[in-house]
Amino acid sequence: MVLGALMLGSALSPAFAGSGPIKIVLAEEADLLEPCMATRSNIGRVIMQNVSETLTELDVRGDKGVMPRLAEKWEQNADGSWRFHLRQGVKFSDGTTFDAKDVKHSFDRIMSDKNACESRRYFGGMTVTPTVVDDFTIDFKADPVQPILPLLLSLVTIVPEETPLEFVREPIGTGPYKLTNWTPGQQIVLTGREDYWGAKPEVTEATYLFRADPSVRAAMVQAGEADLSPSISQLDATNPATDFSYLDSETVYLRIDHNIEPLNDVRVRRALNLAIDRQAFLGTLVPDSALLATAIVPPPTLGWNPDVKVFPYDPDGARTLLEEAKADGVKVDTPITIIARSANFPNVTEIMEAIQAQLQEVGFKVELKFVEVAEHEQYYSKPFKEGRGPQIVAAMHDNSKGDPSFSMFFKYATEGTQSGFSDPKVDDLIKRASAAVGDERAKLWSEVIAYVHDEVVADVLLFHMVGFSRVSERLDFKPTMATNGTLQLSEIKIK
Repeated sequence: MVLGALMLGSALSPAFAGSGPIKIVLAEEADLLEPCMATRSNIGRVIMQNVSETLTELDVRGDKGVMPRLAEKWEQNADGSWRFHLRQGVKFSDGTTFDAKDVKHSFDRIMSDKNACESRRYFGGMTVTPTVVDDFTIDFKADPVQPILPLLLSLVTIVPEETPLEFVREPIGTGPYKLTNWTPGQQIVLTGREDYWGAKPEVTEATYLFRADPSVRAAMVQAGEADLSPSISQLDATNPATDFSYLDSETVYLRIDHNIEPLNDVRVRRALNLAIDRQAFLGTLVPDSALLATAIVPPPTLGWNPDVKVFPYDPDGARTLLEEAKADGVKVDTPITIIARSANFPNVTEIMEAIQAQLQEVGFKVELKFVEVAEHEQYYSKPFKEGRGPQIVAAMHDNSKGDPSFSMFFKYATEGTQSGFSDPKVDDLIKRASAAVGDERAKLWSEVIAYVHDEVVADVLLFHMVGFSRVSERLDFKPTMATNGTLQLSEIKIK
């Protein structure tokens, strides 16, 4: 009887109830686990806020705005700089103590030319200088002054001061988990830390598996081979008990390289836009609740411009523009290559093949090339390869932060790492909008959105996506608009 009572007590003990390991199946394998690359979705959904933490984070489940993480509080100084007061008693997974020197090194490392940190792109067009005040206080001074600097710092992952400037294979962070296994091509395992500074998550261990086919991912959760797939197709989302749609912050678009003929002619870029029947994709290859895009940022974003209209489907108009350009000597018959990222989102292959066919129908010569994520980045970001032919890069851009500054400079400014053109007016508008506040900031961003769409015709904007997830009934978890790029294990509860 005593033994039975002890066993029953153990079974009901809070220490054992509602905790345990889980398996997550993703579409793309992480090619790196480098903390300063965690703003890239295939890396961020594994390590961001799980292994590597930031000073601040945006509340995407409520309306609390920018929240403390490794910084407990902050204020703006009289000179426009920002002072951050850091959390004490925090340790990295290697046992070293977190302090202001780690923060300064982490930021300096991101900005170093010794690596290709992706998060650097969010600080384009400004100079930011971190200064250590004491062990747990640090100032950030930006030129020009950045009114949303605390939000920008939600993208800076903190590493130990001893971390080399070059990329690392095994991340060391302050988060609730540490990397315990990474077998490329098979799995990644994160294990909970006993010495984490914050509340202990219910997920004790997470194993990440990788399957490109969304139907396979959905079937694995249904069969109990996995507990969560953040991304499945709408066609597979058939079970109300396990399948959830969520507002996505991703925008699917085609980035045009304006530097190479014939894409340097605005008539050709307009023809690309007129040739695509965006509406036909809704409810077929793209979820019917997705929105047709008129900006690189989704509608809830500051400065969203409702006056900018989607390009109509007008194949005859596209043919006329190509004929006009050809008559003026533009080499419109030059083959154009669309470069797409394999398994980037559900139905990516079918969507790109359909776009290829629509473009060919109006007279474009289009080749389609699929590559893995690491190779895709070589086409997507500068320096662009010398001697290249005309290229269009199919991509999906995530902005869940609510402000265009997380997109506009590196997408559209002359010095932007993923910008395909140069326009002095765009540069000026972005610079002024980034430093503005209140209504003036919204007004200027609205002007940028209209100008790059209507006048520059910077790219081919396609869809603001809606995501679908399958979640095992043993879990209590609802996806958010940030789920595609950040999947915090601490938000997952076990029933």
